[in-house]
Amino acid sequence: MRADRIFAYGAAAGLIGDMLLGDPRRGHPVAAFGRAAAGAENLLWRDHRGWGALHTLVCAGGATGAAALAARAVRNRPAAAVALTAAATWSVVGGTSLGREARAIGGALAAGDVELARERLPHLCGRDPQALDGPGIARAVVESVAENTSDAVVGALVWGALGGVPGLIGFRAVNTLDAMVGHRSPRHRRYGWASARLDDVVGWPGARLTAALAVAAGGRPREAVRAWRADAHRHPSPNAGPVEASFAGALGVRLGGTLAYGGRVEHRPVLNGGAGRDVQVTDIERAVRLSRRVSVLALAVCAAGRLARGRRAT
Repeated sequence: MRADRIFAYGAAAGLIGDMLLGDPRRGHPVAAFGRAAAGAENLLWRDHRGWGALHTLVCAGGATGAAALAARAVRNRPAAAVALTAAATWSVVGGTSLGREARAIGGALAAGDVELARERLPHLCGRDPQALDGPGIARAVVESVAENTSDAVVGALVWGALGGVPGLIGFRAVNTLDAMVGHRSPRHRRYGWASARLDDVVGWPGARLTAALAVAAGGRPREAVRAWRADAHRHPSPNAGPVEASFAGALGVRLGGTLAYGGRVEHRPVLNGGAGRDVQVTDIERAVRLSRRVSVLALAVCAAGRLARGRRAT
C-alpha cells in the first residue's frame, strides 16, 4: 500500500476515533510528553535563549525521531502502518475534548453559574478567569475554540499529510512546548523564545487552512474574508490572527479586546469590530459546530492533497 493511502486511511480512522472517544482520561501520550518536557526543563533551565533552544531540540527532536523510528519499523506492513497512523492521529488531535470543555462552560453560563464557568475556563485556555464576567468568559471560549481548532486539529493533519507519523508527532510536540514555555512570563521570556518561534513557523500552514475552511464552512463567506483581510494582521500572533478573525466574521461576532493572562493585562485589537456584535452564550455552540465542520473539511483536504502528491510521484 502506498504511503499516501496509509495516511488517508489512518488519519480518517484516527479523527473518527477522536470524535467517538475523545482524549483518553489516563495515560494520554501528550500528557506523558509534557511530563518529560517538564523534567527536561528542570535540568536545562537557564535564563538564556540558547538553553531554551536546546530544550526545544531535545524534546521536539526526540519525539519526532522516536516517531520516525516507529514508522520505519512498520513501513513494510501496511496494516500496521495504518494502525500506527490512526493511533498517532487520535493521540495528537483534540477536537472532541475541545468541544466538550467549551460546551461545559457554555452550559454553566446558560444556567447563570458564572463561578462554575470560571472554575472550568483554565481547562480550555490560560486566561485569568477572575478578571472576566459572563460575556468575557463566552468571548474567551469562542476565541479558544477558534485558535485550538488550528492547533489541536488542522495543524496536525497538515503536518501529517506532509510528513506522516513524524509530522503528526512533531507538530504536537512543538505545539505542546509552546503552551508550556512559549509565553512571556519572567521565567520563559528568554528560555521559551525558541519554542514560541518554532511554533509560529510550524503553525503557519495550518492556521491559513483553518481560516480558509472557516470561510467556506461558516455560512458568511464575505464577512469572514473581510474580517480576515482587515484585522488578522493586527493580532499579536501571526497564526491566531487569521483564525480568530475568520471565525469572528463567520460567526458575526467581535473578538479580541482587553484580556488578562496570569495578572498581565493585554489590550488587543478588536477583530470584526465594524460588523460584529458582542459574543453571546449561544455563540459557543455555534463556534463548536463550526470547529467540527472545519476539522472534517481539513481531513478531506489533507487526505486529497496527500493522495494527489502520491499519484504524481508514481
